[in-house]
Amino acid sequence: MAITSMAPAQGQILVNINDMSLLKDIKRALSLMRGVGKITVPRRQRMSSYERSLRDLEEGKVYDYDSLDDLIKEIEG
Repeated sequence: MAITSMAPAQGQILVNINDMSLLKDIKRALSLMRGVGKITVPRRQRMSSYERSLRDLEEGKVYDYDSLDDLIKEIEG
């Protein structure tokens, strides 16, 4: 009786990229490596306006006005 290894035929590596301008170069470098098959870059999902407003709130990008008139004056310049 022969014992065979049950090693997976494929594996995955997740790479976080800090500078997205280098994505094309990184994909090209990975494709040159022996054993690399398919390279997939998932699309980033757009944030909803609600999610953007929550992010702005967390980052402190909020404005405070004493009255509606003050806000209108600020908008009109």
